[in-house]
Amino acid sequence: MGCLDDGRFAVEIENGVSNGCDEVGLGNDGGAIEEAVKVLLEGLGEDVNREGLRKTPLRVAKALSEGTRGYKQKVKDIVQGALFPEAGLDNRVGHAGGAGGLVIVRDLDLFSYCESCLLLFQVKCHVGYVPSGERVVGLSKLSRVADVFAKRLQEPQRLADEMCSALHQGIKPAGVAIVLQCTHIHFPDIESVFLDTNHEGWVKILVSSGSGDFENKSADVWNDFFSLLKLRGFNMDKVHFRGSSDPCWCPSQSSLSAKVSSKIGPVNPTMISAVASIIESLGEDPLRNELIGTPSRFVKWLMNFQNSKFDVKLNGFLRGGMDALNINEENNLNKKITSELNIPFWSQCEHHLLPFHGVVHIGYLICDGFNPIGKSLLQSIVHFYGFKLQVQERLTRQIAETISPLLGGDVIVVVEASHTCMISRGIEKFGSSTATIAVLGRFSTDPSARASFLQSIPSPTSTGEQ
Repeated sequence: MGCLDDGRFAVEIENGVSNGCDEVGLGNDGGAIEEAVKVLLEGLGEDVNREGLRKTPLRVAKALSEGTRGYKQKVKDIVQGALFPEAGLDNRVGHAGGAGGLVIVRDLDLFSYCESCLLLFQVKCHVGYVPSGERVVGLSKLSRVADVFAKRLQEPQRLADEMCSALHQGIKPAGVAIVLQCTHIHFPDIESVFLDTNHEGWVKILVSSGSGDFENKSADVWNDFFSLLKLRGFNMDKVHFRGSSDPCWCPSQSSLSAKVSSKIGPVNPTMISAVASIIESLGEDPLRNELIGTPSRFVKWLMNFQNSKFDVKLNGFLRGGMDALNINEENNLNKKITSELNIPFWSQCEHHLLPFHGVVHIGYLICDGFNPIGKSLLQSIVHFYGFKLQVQERLTRQIAETISPLLGGDVIVVVEASHTCMISRGIEKFGSSTATIAVLGRFSTDPSARASFLQSIPSPTSTGEQ
């Protein structure tokens, strides 16, 4: 599948890629990233000295440095010393051990920064190789080599090819196979979020790469590889043997994104230059063909969180509709619980400038004879507070405080969210989620009312895990 065609991999395996940062600290490039982040925050109209943002430039610089540390790691240092002698079959026909016995490591959870938009995409990686020369490699090294190339600005097919090439040249097997299940968050923009009620929050693709015995995608050894993956519920029919003419998978380059971007108009050139300087500080060439449009795409996405026009529209609507929607507080004991569950939201963490997303559940008490509030208004309120630099605790409180006067004061709000900062920084906890709650009025004093609402919340569904 051509993963060994590019000779530059041999140089990287031997010497690594240096970006000028020291291994522990951020160095001078970290300071350059911090200054660039300040430019971006100011471009959003934010006060960089605000309490929640004061350390954001440093936190972003650290997260980016951790998430792209693969540029300064050497594959040779990982593999060297990790090859162990292992005999094959003794005077028998067949393959086993260190002479042709297929080895697979499955379900490695990784992440990469998308080179097209600088947002994260998640990777479930499956690595296989056929030993030769009666030697095998320590299994943990397969994971570490995969991580070296994941921790760079990446694109799925190139990521698979780089992993495959590095392992083939590093351990000299009979063949290497890589299959990646990649999931990219499809973050809506403020212009389209109200128009597309069936917005798909994820784009998924499966790619593969092979060398040696796996060079031919029809080879029998691929059948063995996929059969072992099937034991884990893997569907080989969805594997995409990608061609050079395939379109970019990144949602930022989709036709809908292009239409929305054309309405936004020109973006701040100072902000674009700041993003380009970040890319350069990470050790990449911002003039590389695949990265030329990245600064502009990232800034256009970031500008979703400067919502002055949306603020005016929503505040005006709330003021105009307040009297009509306000619920009489009499007969408090005769009120019944009404709820709107699984209202989707997307937001941006102000601490790391990374997305978080999930659902909002809203419950309130209403008297018989009153109609429930329209879901569209609640969704508008959720979007209003979501499309900002946020923290989940504040988002939950703000939604509750805003809808409380519209609904008679008895309100409960639960926000469930997945935070990309939980997978992209040192903790790297895949599949974790966070729940926050705000209770006002009777819900704060009546445990049975709280319990009744909380029990009505459905079990969470998959939000991006492969």
